[in-house]
Amino acid sequence: MPAAVRKALHLMPGSVLVWLQDGDRVIVERATRHSTAEVHQALFAGGPPACRPVKTLAELKQGIKQAIRQRAQRGDAGR
Repeated sequence: MPAAVRKALHLMPGSVLVWLQDGDRVIVERATRHSTAEVHQALFAGGPPACRPVKTLAELKQGIKQAIRQRAQRGDAGR
């Protein structure tokens, strides 16, 4: 990457770039970071997936307790 481009994009070591092709042109942009809310909206714009029913907090906690008990019974609690 030429120094002039790095300077124009304010790039540092480890910066992430996005390369976009527009016909016979290539556009280089600095990648932006997205909040977890933006990622969630992009993935679940239509609501929760229909393949699994929505669990309550109590059901989630019960599932975690059950998984911990099963792991302890198998003897792999520290893994």
